[in-house]
Amino acid sequence: MVAQHRNRDGLVIVQRPQVSVVIPTRNRPELVVRAVRSALAQTLQDIEVVVVIDGPDPATIEALAAMGDERIRPVELPASGGAPNARNRGVDNARADWVAFLDDDDEWLPEKLSTQLTRARESGVALPIVGSRLYMRTPRAELVMPRRVPAPGEPISEYLAVRHGLFHGDGFIQTSTIMAPTALLRKVPFADGLRRLQELDWTLRSLQENGVDLIYAEEPLVIWYADENRPRISFDAPWKQSLQWLQETRPRVTPRAYAALAMSVVGSMAAASRSPRVFFDLLREARRYGKPSVTDYVTFLQVWLVPAGPRRVVRDFFLSRRRTRANEG
Repeated sequence: MVAQHRNRDGLVIVQRPQVSVVIPTRNRPELVVRAVRSALAQTLQDIEVVVVIDGPDPATIEALAAMGDERIRPVELPASGGAPNARNRGVDNARADWVAFLDDDDEWLPEKLSTQLTRARESGVALPIVGSRLYMRTPRAELVMPRRVPAPGEPISEYLAVRHGLFHGDGFIQTSTIMAPTALLRKVPFADGLRRLQELDWTLRSLQENGVDLIYAEEPLVIWYADENRPRISFDAPWKQSLQWLQETRPRVTPRAYAALAMSVVGSMAAASRSPRVFFDLLREARRYGKPSVTDYVTFLQVWLVPAGPRRVVRDFFLSRRRTRANEG
């Protein structure tokens, strides 16, 4: 929505929203309504909510219309092109100087946008990508991720990729936490057709641009519903495409980050193949172009020997206990 009002002379003054919220969705009206409500409930009210409907979806159009808020702008695409394309089309339609992404199955806490705008203005960065911590809710636990924000001088690729324990989450960025300048998103769009690692890919490519840096709000501002009982694209494992992505990304990351991505991220996807050849190919890739740590080797063996389901159960148990002890302390 572009707000309009008349001044004392009767002239129409057009005021753009401060933030354009972009939500891609398809055939999940109940979920997207929950996400939209969390956007409309922001303490920052001067926003528009661009809901990109990824293909014909009358039920979602009807559900959004029933909400009766002029700040909602549905954009219906003629055919499904996937989440990266839907996000890019949302950016094309954005009217604000800032875009914040929200997946249709996540929620924002009320202070999310105002907190991130404040961090952006105080950062001194020309083109800041502003992330935040989040609450990850699984069927078993609620965890806070990332467990820390980047240390001063720490390479961002290492922050996002390198593990310091057996469970991921030390460094992390998730789509629903991202707010960035609209101009940057138009210059560096999301990669169409990339099925995994979309936000990581976009962040690493954006950091190659002059004046761009990644900053974080330390408080959790997003609820990420990692519902393992609901089909999600993130549970698909296109490891061959991810390996190709990794090889193309090598100039953008440090050797430490490259080894961690090969052994932890691509390795966890490729493990489903149960192929000894793939196991050793990935190991050679990490050793040839990266600098693996002991943790990387242990993680690599873990993802190949222990199925994903039991690994998630163990992760949630140990990280929940760690959070409980921290709260009690």
